[in-house]
Amino acid sequence: MNIVTEILVPSRARQKAARAGSRPNAGNPVFARLAQLLVSEEEGASLVEFAIVSSMLLLPLITFIMSFGSFMTNQMQLINAVDVGARTVSVNGGMTLDPCSIASSAIIAAAPNINSSQLTFSYSFNGAPYSGKTCASTSLTTGSAANLAGGTTATVTASYPCNLMIFGRTVTPSGCVIKASTSEMVQ
Repeated sequence: MNIVTEILVPSRARQKAARAGSRPNAGNPVFARLAQLLVSEEEGASLVEFAIVSSMLLLPLITFIMSFGSFMTNQMQLINAVDVGARTVSVNGGMTLDPCSIASSAIIAAAPNINSSQLTFSYSFNGAPYSGKTCASTSLTTGSAANLAGGTTATVTASYPCNLMIFGRTVTPSGCVIKASTSEMVQ
């Protein structure tokens, strides 16, 4: 019998000595502890069971937390981007023929991690509703450009679909939308 087999496969005598409390190889404490661990058949079994069970329970939880973090990141980026878009429109009042294009471009630039093709925009300039990426006027005295006069209110709203997924499956209800809206006084 070689030494590895002697250590790894406990003999009846070593098991009996371990139960009686005697320490084989007492001169070397490292080998003595190793021998005790190898003789005991249940040492560490609960640790292995805990590792297996906890990994099965923690993996879905950690995946959900990471997915929810991604969802919250999208929401925070959208809120910030809409604020930037509303400020951009309020500063450009009376100077642009297409305020919707300016707002949508500012929102897309301020939210680089959001898929711009899935964004939907709506606006209200002095109470007049507009939607889409563009609402061009022919002059500063007609259409959306005229409604964006100094002292009026401009409201910018953007929507983005929810995308909370766990293990490749969407867990958000259908029709779930992240929405952000900001109103600014036109300068």
